[in-house]
Amino acid sequence: MKLLISFLTSILLNGNLFAAQPDTSDYYNNNILRYEDRNYRPSISSVVLTPDQASMLPPIILLNSTEVLHLSFDDLDGDFKSLYYTVIHCNAEWEPSNVGNMDYIDGFPEQQITQYSFSRNTLQHYTHYNTVFPNEQFKLLLSGNYILKVYEDNDQEKLVLTRRFMVYENKVTLTGDVHAPTIVSDRNYKQEVDFTVTYSTDEVTNPFKEIYPVIMQNGRWDNAVKGIQPQFLMNRELRYDYEDINVFKGGKEYRWFDTRTLRLNTERVDSIVKDSGQYHVFLLHDERRTFKRYMNNPDINGKFLIRNQDGTDSDIEAEYCWVHFFLPWDLQVSGGNMYVFGGMTDWQCTSKNKMKYNPERRGYEATLYLKQGYYNYEYVFLKDKETVADNYVAEGMNQETENDYWVMIYFRPVGARTDQLVAVKRLNSRLR
Repeated sequence: MKLLISFLTSILLNGNLFAAQPDTSDYYNNNILRYEDRNYRPSISSVVLTPDQASMLPPIILLNSTEVLHLSFDDLDGDFKSLYYTVIHCNAEWEPSNVGNMDYIDGFPEQQITQYSFSRNTLQHYTHYNTVFPNEQFKLLLSGNYILKVYEDNDQEKLVLTRRFMVYENKVTLTGDVHAPTIVSDRNYKQEVDFTVTYSTDEVTNPFKEIYPVIMQNGRWDNAVKGIQPQFLMNRELRYDYEDINVFKGGKEYRWFDTRTLRLNTERVDSIVKDSGQYHVFLLHDERRTFKRYMNNPDINGKFLIRNQDGTDSDIEAEYCWVHFFLPWDLQVSGGNMYVFGGMTDWQCTSKNKMKYNPERRGYEATLYLKQGYYNYEYVFLKDKETVADNYVAEGMNQETENDYWVMIYFRPVGARTDQLVAVKRLNSRLR
């Protein structure tokens, strides 16, 4: 109750936060295609691209298999739009490959999204779209990186969203593990990812130039380690066993909140208010964890799951609500900005998830418009003119933290026009 009174006092001092509207400043030019996860319209929300909707796996599938990707998203305009999609093959650096779509698509390169439903029993009206690919009319011929592009009216200039996904094949053997760093000063705070690539194909003639590894922590691309050279080469075995460049900050287990029901306050929810036809969920005040001791709280490594416990179909019956975050902080941090960060923000720092410092409340606050579900998140600090978000400032770092790492091996033979993805391996800091 004290937290709610404090918040209402803030409203009197700073204006009515219930009138908040989506920040559209990142949508200043919707016609520029970006080879990343991006929504080009403020009405697009809750985008999920995964091979398995229940397990929240990253969008990675095996070439020439029965594996498929499930795309789903909402349009908060609530009307029907004629939407299409296509894919663009990219190299290991997420730049367009020097190949035409006939080289990597078997079938019609442009497909219409025909499955859609209108929301039911919700205050926020929306249209839910979903599709599955590859399919009988649309098959992929090459491994590697891809951009999924969704657009309107069969006009590729009318961008709606883009998402990254990967298609791999098993051409090399990849093994590895995650362990405490070799450098003693890092041992309590960071995690070292070592791996070995074994190849048998005669195609590999110069592994130092033709093999390109990428290590990704959880779902983040901003701090991915790319293109490191093997430390040892012996009998067609490449060993990547460094002490520094393959080391990641351990962070802490992700924070979480649960809005699967709006009928009662769950563990991390302080109050739920219905105002002017919208729900507002006020989370309990968070705390700075930089110097806190490690606590083993199970998480889902920054991901989110759309669910509505009070309905029968979460896709169209889950409600949207304003979720209010507050991180107490005595003084505003200079030289950058604080962000709410995780899968729900596409692992990016934008104006949509940037926090504002409130000197009256002595802390950072942000409000995100999110669909009902279970969410992981953390607070990160992004320095001015930098691209890698730092979670140490608000979260600290511990070697014991459970994290997923995805090691991806790209291969470009001599004379080839693009990169193949020849191995993918999930490593976990707990599992051996």
